[in-house]
Amino acid sequence: MAMTTDKIRNIGLVGQRGSGKTTLAEAMAFSAGVANRLGNIADGTTISDYTEEEKSHQTSLNLSVIALPWKSHKVNVVDMPGHTDFIGDVLAGMAVSGTICVVIEAGGGVEVGTLQFFHHVEKQNKPAIFFVNRLDKEHTDFARNLVALQETFGAKAVPVVLPIGKAESFKGVIDLIKMKAVTFEPNGKQTVGDIPDAVKGEAEAAREKLVEAVAESNDSLLEKFFEVGNLTDEELLAGLKKGIASAAVYPVLAGAATANVGVSYLLDFAVHYLPSPAEEAVLKAKDVGSDKILEIPCVSDDPAAAYVFKTISEQHVGDLSLIKVLAGKLSSGLEIINVQKSSERIGQIYEICGKDRKEIPEAHAGDIVALVKLKDTHMGNTLCLKSRQFVFPIPEFPEPVMDMAIRPKAKGDEEKVSMALNKLNEVDPTFRVVQDPALKQTLLFGQGPTQVDLLVERLKNRFGVEVELDRPRVPFRETIKAKVEIQGKHKKQTGGRGQFGDCWLRLEPLPRGGGFEFADEVKGGVIPGKFIPSVEKGVVEAMQEGGLCGAQVVDIKVAVYFGSYHSVDSSDMAFKLAAIAGFREGYPKCKPIVLEPIYNITVLVPDDYTGDVMGDISSRRGKIIGMDPLGKMQRIRASVPQAELYKYSVDLRSLTQGQGVYTREFSHYEEVPNEISLRLQEEYRASKTQPQ
Repeated sequence: MAMTTDKIRNIGLVGQRGSGKTTLAEAMAFSAGVANRLGNIADGTTISDYTEEEKSHQTSLNLSVIALPWKSHKVNVVDMPGHTDFIGDVLAGMAVSGTICVVIEAGGGVEVGTLQFFHHVEKQNKPAIFFVNRLDKEHTDFARNLVALQETFGAKAVPVVLPIGKAESFKGVIDLIKMKAVTFEPNGKQTVGDIPDAVKGEAEAAREKLVEAVAESNDSLLEKFFEVGNLTDEELLAGLKKGIASAAVYPVLAGAATANVGVSYLLDFAVHYLPSPAEEAVLKAKDVGSDKILEIPCVSDDPAAAYVFKTISEQHVGDLSLIKVLAGKLSSGLEIINVQKSSERIGQIYEICGKDRKEIPEAHAGDIVALVKLKDTHMGNTLCLKSRQFVFPIPEFPEPVMDMAIRPKAKGDEEKVSMALNKLNEVDPTFRVVQDPALKQTLLFGQGPTQVDLLVERLKNRFGVEVELDRPRVPFRETIKAKVEIQGKHKKQTGGRGQFGDCWLRLEPLPRGGGFEFADEVKGGVIPGKFIPSVEKGVVEAMQEGGLCGAQVVDIKVAVYFGSYHSVDSSDMAFKLAAIAGFREGYPKCKPIVLEPIYNITVLVPDDYTGDVMGDISSRRGKIIGMDPLGKMQRIRASVPQAELYKYSVDLRSLTQGQGVYTREFSHYEEVPNEISLRLQEEYRASKTQPQ
């Protein structure tokens, strides 16, 4: 169904793992008639979690799209993983969603994952709604969840419904916009009636708060509200739509996906109140030719453009590109340009519903569809017509929080592993692979242990290579504290032409982060200028392995200021060797020290675990920088040595019963404690005596 832009709604489902996002997506598909029964995660029968990996892990590992027909509209549901290790798919899905539906598990309330995901909702300035799920379970309470939402996200979180009944008796909602009671049958069919007298007073009070929240989102409505104390139904509807679109109002809905209560109301709410792609904030993108910022309205009569937000690599089939049409219309046979690569030709266009596809003739601006057989197009690429080329602003992925050394089990498989990781990186850019010659390791940087384990699993299952993970070595550095002047001399006579180089070096410390400076202070031609670069090369080579623990030397200035040469025996190599000798002799006299990398970390945990987490940070030689309360959570900011962060995400989850998450960012280098320096020196000396 090739829907026009005004009839399209793109809803992204996010939430803490276990909040019921996938079950909600399943219930939406069932209510829309796309599924003939409610699938089950445990049985591997849901539309969203259709890959063999997801069935075996019984959780969402990838985003999926479900296109639903609903009352002459098309609702594209983007179901995103709830595990923070797969934040890449969450951010990719958010980028193309018009509104984010944050699913709250009624028994757990606002959890750490909710906060982490909502941070990105705010960062992208996306409209958002909350859906309090599983209200049919024992010991759940909508009012308690509403308080938690408002404590965390402020008064913008306002209910548009109230539940009818609790736990097993939960059967419907009171629509505070239309002031009607809506009850639901298992197939999603609604029965609309009057509000029961017993809850009428509560409903009227809640509606007043809704009217007030909508009025506060709009200056002209607020003025009217102050004058007459109310808004007309038309003003409320128009104000609510504008408030949602501008992220000034966060409506709170209620339901139970497994019982199919409140699900069809959510779909109704989407088509009536959520913005169409044309009503979303206008896309601002960089022009390819001039770097000017262009405004790209989402309209079908503009030049065609699309953004590839996800690439799905399917064995024996090839790559499937999930795209959002940013402007214009896409049709089969259209010649289009990948602005980051080369020209492409649009083949078949598919509407997608999990793993199922249905070919459609064209796709209008705002729609989410799939393309196949694109030659060289991957996640993050922008497709445009030649007449207007721009680059879609790619989401900024968080820094990886876990690093492991990776090596093949079988010798000779290094190239095979490298090619496989590159292929996986095309569909998941949130991990990095770095060949570190100084550490003599290949390092895999990931978003957490679950992502890393899944990558290892995919290497084996998809590419037939097995790897082992080891503890990564820490990139220590060395520097000096004192200034020293030293002579470096290389003299060798073996008959015939000899070797002679003589240079005086001054070694002095630079401020932390100063790097390396080399200065030529030679006067009077005592060393010919042509040999000075060789002196610098010798110094740089000697700096690669400091004398304390074998780490690279940094934050140092070396000046060559005097020396001598021989008209026949001096050469580039002789002066290079002289500089190496001088540096190595002078370095121990400069009071050298060992430096270690320090990371700034931000830990998000429930209040109950704050003391344990702070104690654990202290035990890791960490320093607490600050704390920020977030509802019933704490955001702890600290600086911790990298050496103490090995598998910290695993330990943090264990310490907080899976409820703690953290991010990290490199900060600086600082001197290691003396006992650690001595241990590193001892290990280095021992390694030098071992046979190579």
